[in-house]
Amino acid sequence: MRPFWEGMILGLTLAIMLGPAMFSLIQTSIHRGLYRGILLAAGIFLSDFALVLLCYLGALQVFGTERNYIMFGIIGGIILVIFGIVTFMRKVHIAEGNTLMTVKMPGPLTYIFKGFFLNFANPFVWLFWISVMVTVSSRSGGSPRDTEAFFAGALATIFITDILKVLIASRLKRYLKPKVLIFINHAVGIMLVIFGIYLVVRTFINF
Repeated sequence: MRPFWEGMILGLTLAIMLGPAMFSLIQTSIHRGLYRGILLAAGIFLSDFALVLLCYLGALQVFGTERNYIMFGIIGGIILVIFGIVTFMRKVHIAEGNTLMTVKMPGPLTYIFKGFFLNFANPFVWLFWISVMVTVSSRSGGSPRDTEAFFAGALATIFITDILKVLIASRLKRYLKPKVLIFINHAVGIMLVIFGIYLVVRTFINF
């Protein structure tokens, strides 16, 4: 059970880190409600699970060259910038009763895919999980059981804390005025664009 608890500690550490996925999670929960916030969290979880699985199977060796990492960093940054622009430009209207409503409500799968690719497109998430996998595997002497327990604890903790963020954000919605919600929508869009540009610049600086 020790590797599982150690994985939970890692998950709690990641829960307080700020990133594009976290900002989108809070923004979606406030604007779209609890259900769609959970769907976005599910997409983020599936993305982390897929990356951990790829690391575990050793398939990420394909991306181990400098050229591939630079290319992936640029593509990931561009995707985040696009997400940010779309978020910022999304039209909202204040309806009667001082409530906020959107012009169009995407389907459930849209949020799952958005959460998946928003997290998956971040090259530093890839680098993080690769680093953790190498460290944990070497420390456990290659024991599959210990490695699986560690990442089970980490992923479960990340998913649970993301759900808690969704619950808290959806609760706050009733206390926020429509203009504040619109401001949050714009702020999240700007943050995503800045983070996307940062990823591209950081990729070139590293290499």
